[in-house]
Amino acid sequence: MAVGMSQFPGSSEKAEEHRQPVSLPVLPQLEGATFDANLRDRHIIYDYAAHDGNGKPEKWRYEIWSFNEDRVVYAIHGGPMAGRKNFQTATYQCIRPGELWQVNWLEETGTICSLVFDISSRRSSTLLGFSKGHWTQNEAAHGDKRNLEDFVRWRELARIGSSQADRVMLSEQADILQDFHGAGELKPIDPSWPTL
Repeated sequence: MAVGMSQFPGSSEKAEEHRQPVSLPVLPQLEGATFDANLRDRHIIYDYAAHDGNGKPEKWRYEIWSFNEDRVVYAIHGGPMAGRKNFQTATYQCIRPGELWQVNWLEETGTICSLVFDISSRRSSTLLGFSKGHWTQNEAAHGDKRNLEDFVRWRELARIGSSQADRVMLSEQADILQDFHGAGELKPIDPSWPTL
């Protein structure tokens, strides 16, 4: 069921005519899992050891907060996507209780994200399937989803490209720098807000 834009922060009834937001169905497969003990309200800050366009090493800092069993909140502080603040409907999958968890989500830009959190080794492994629009127009993907103009612009990025196969695949590993509970510098969300 779509949630009206009037329920979204900073929105107006006039915005309703510009898009019909959709949220993914909640499919928590967590019964019997250790989500509450391992991930609920957990916040990690991590750095990817990446390279800029000239091949020079640089750090791409990200942070993600497992807000609840079907939402993540994150911010990007380094690399081409720096300046992006977002929240998404996510699915969590326990691989090994207390040690390995996977979180997956689809972004309004059309980008597919999958992150494996290795608790014991303090590492994250990520696969990103960037939509052509998100990758080639990454500055347009900056902003905060809570701002309606940013959200609408991000959705348009998903329309760029000739097909779903028109993607940039990126696999990276990162070192976890901080691991704690709570929002930290990230802003809490209302779980009723639309994510796509």
